[in-house]
Amino acid sequence: MGSKQVSKSSLEEISIRGLGVIESSNIEFKPGLTVLTGETGAGKTMVLTALGLVLGSKSDSDLVRAGQERAVITGKFAVPKDIAKLIIEGGGEIDDGSVVITRTVSTEGKSRVLVGGAVSSAAAVNQFAQSLVEIHAQSSSSKLNKPAVSRELLDRFAGVDLGEYQSIFGQYQEMIDRIADLQSQLSQRDKEMALLAEFASEFAKLAPKSGELSQIENEIAKLGSVEQLNQAVSSSLNLLEDDEICAINLLQQMRKNLDQVTGKDSELDKITERFTETLLNLSDVGSDLTSYLSNLEADPNRFATLQERKASLNSLLKRYGKGSERDMAFEQLIIDGQNAKAKMADLSGGDERVRELEKEAQKLFEQLKTAALAISKDRKTSGEKLAKLVTDEIKNLAMPNAKFVIEQKVADSSNPKNYSITGLDEIAILFAAHVGATPLSLSKVASGGELSRVMLALEVVIAEAEPIGTYIFDEVDAGVGGKAAVEVGRRLAKLAKSAQVIVITHLPQVAVWADNHLVVKKSESGLVTQSDVIEMSEDARKIEIARMLSGQEDSKTAQEHATELLAIVRNS
Repeated sequence: MGSKQVSKSSLEEISIRGLGVIESSNIEFKPGLTVLTGETGAGKTMVLTALGLVLGSKSDSDLVRAGQERAVITGKFAVPKDIAKLIIEGGGEIDDGSVVITRTVSTEGKSRVLVGGAVSSAAAVNQFAQSLVEIHAQSSSSKLNKPAVSRELLDRFAGVDLGEYQSIFGQYQEMIDRIADLQSQLSQRDKEMALLAEFASEFAKLAPKSGELSQIENEIAKLGSVEQLNQAVSSSLNLLEDDEICAINLLQQMRKNLDQVTGKDSELDKITERFTETLLNLSDVGSDLTSYLSNLEADPNRFATLQERKASLNSLLKRYGKGSERDMAFEQLIIDGQNAKAKMADLSGGDERVRELEKEAQKLFEQLKTAALAISKDRKTSGEKLAKLVTDEIKNLAMPNAKFVIEQKVADSSNPKNYSITGLDEIAILFAAHVGATPLSLSKVASGGELSRVMLALEVVIAEAEPIGTYIFDEVDAGVGGKAAVEVGRRLAKLAKSAQVIVITHLPQVAVWADNHLVVKKSESGLVTQSDVIEMSEDARKIEIARMLSGQEDSKTAQEHATELLAIVRNS
């Protein structure tokens, strides 16, 4: 890894080829507040779409520029250690603290994703994308209606740590499962006890030993073949050592003949030597066969006993064995036999055991309750604080009478069924647009523009506690103008102190707050190419803001107004 230490992620650049109106463009992003402006239809929103694709959103072949085979979007992000670790574990590379994510969409609708050079999937990118970038377009703010998201936001703001609670919750669930298991076993108990007793007594009678079945079979095979073995060995010995045609004697003759010419030719000596050695080995075989023969004796009684033992063991195995592989089933049978007594004891003391486990469960439940109620209390105080802070922020964003409410419903803590992995609370974010209105869920009462502003207010308040490195706002200024728009800009600039903020806007009052101002233009042909995304210098910026104010770049009053707006920022 390189030298760059990254605590929060940030978007460093994005390159777009063949997407919508964009033919080819490479945009660098800096820290702080970046504003993207430009005429309507000039492809500002395409930049947002491109970023969505890099972050794993659904692809659509219609996005590919007419006449092109594919759209290729590459985003480069500086990433903190924990995300870098995820990427490296997935086979990707991190270069000096940054990762490159490439998304290709073809006209056939095929989509490819590379993360740090390693093949990945949109779903995998989606996993960590949520901690890289938060996109607020009118359509995406709806996630605040999900209770889980509202709760997570509140928990992050409150610094709630669910670790200890979740560990107790897990232990409690496990204990409940154990009790249920044992109780269902107890209902089967009498039947099982009878079966176990029968098995235990038969097992004790036979007392099988590990590996015994194979051993018996081997011995049976040997005893059953005593006659055959005897005959084969005797005949062989006769041939080897018989008085008349004794093979060994004949070979000894050969050796004597060869011995007479020892030393005459080294090549023959070698052969003689080999022959002598073979002869000695043959004599050894003879004596081994003789001793084998003397130990070989028929034992009809032993043979019958073994046959009987084998049959008993097989019958026990057939009745109580588990599995189709015989030797494994036999070994398992022995283990079951050794455990049968203990299992019977377990079952007979079952009721007592259930009572013990229930006592333990009750203790765990008390701990769970204490932990859950402490979390609920934290959420209540933090929820009130968060609601007040966000309401104050909204008031400055052209919604003077609006109210932001965090509703907390705490379930009855005495009922174990009410506990979830996150506690007893259901958190909802509600909103009332004017005095006296009943707060309702955001989606029901806030317009698109209001939603984006509520999100902005919320992000500004929570940003410190948020791990997210980059915020993108599109249409955050819908339905705002004048003084309120200046305040929207001020809030975005404030948020940009703790994260990177990218804003697509058509409001000059917002654009003046930018640390970096990019303009997207359409060329004569109606396409956006590299030369059409321009980083504004101080002077050029004044002209662009004048254009945004009046639609005329060279209007004198607009330029004066632009200068005035820029001064507000400098002095704040």
